[in-house]
Amino acid sequence: MVRANGAVSLRELARVVQTSEVTVRRDVRALEAEGLLDRRHGGAVLPGGFTRESGFPQKSHLATAEKTAIADLAAGFVEEGEAVVVGAGTTTQELARRLARVPGLTVVTNSLLVAQALAHANRVEVVMTGGTLRGSNYALVGSGAEQSLQGLRVSRAFLSGSGLTAERGLSTSNMLSASVDRALVQAAAEVVVLADHTKLGSDTMFQTVPTDVITRLVTDEPPAHDDRALTELQALADQGVQIAVAGPGAGSGPAGGGEGGGSAGRQSGRLGPSQGRGGGEEGLPLPGPRRNHPHPPGGPGSAQLRTAVPLAEQPGRVADLAPRRR
Repeated sequence: MVRANGAVSLRELARVVQTSEVTVRRDVRALEAEGLLDRRHGGAVLPGGFTRESGFPQKSHLATAEKTAIADLAAGFVEEGEAVVVGAGTTTQELARRLARVPGLTVVTNSLLVAQALAHANRVEVVMTGGTLRGSNYALVGSGAEQSLQGLRVSRAFLSGSGLTAERGLSTSNMLSASVDRALVQAAAEVVVLADHTKLGSDTMFQTVPTDVITRLVTDEPPAHDDRALTELQALADQGVQIAVAGPGAGSGPAGGGEGGGSAGRQSGRLGPSQGRGGGEEGLPLPGPRRNHPHPPGGPGSAQLRTAVPLAEQPGRVADLAPRRR
């Protein structure tokens, strides 16, 4: 039951096996000793810190300020007239609301929520995949969704997930969602992952994007005491992932209009290849698609942590991260 559902309560276990919770608790303790599961208060989960995906109503109320800042910054990647793919998720839904202002944009998505956010954007064309509706996150999944993406090529993919680690990359707890996300990745020249700091260091069952395929991570600044997130950011930077940290007010201006769109907020959140953008950002060159042109950590084209807000004057914080030379 734990393998099938990711987590299970003692009460549910007792009901299924028709015994008392005391007996179930004893059996769970024995299974934990064998490394088959981890006990949690009132239940059990998969071992190794694997987490189960929350439903959309729960996720929509988590880290809302962080998701807004991430979406503001990520929208600055998109130029007028581009074609991009946007996966399902609450953070990508926030991004879609900002992409509605980018003229001439084409967005391919398997998310009903992303499509809804762009439904009234007269200057944006929305292309939806086929597939079977997965009601928990309002996404189209299955072979129909995957087949509709074959032969597609866009500039970049924007994806989120349930967890992100340097070891496994982006992951999710649902096999069908993971399969569609992998198809979205195959359609893009670059992969941009949107993940707030609460997902850093979390791991779930199904890998969607390996670390060496992730071009950029857009995240928020972890709290100073969050050692797990800070360590994971450093490890991701060491592996060549370009990291952009959204701070208060970053990218708050409207997206759209291409280069020189005129919005100060947009320029402060912009991660383009040119030097000297506003907001204290360190202008660094961006590599091409990393899965086609891999670089060793610390070598040419390797990633450095870049911020959308001036964090450099905060010693020991995220801004100090850069790939360690080996």
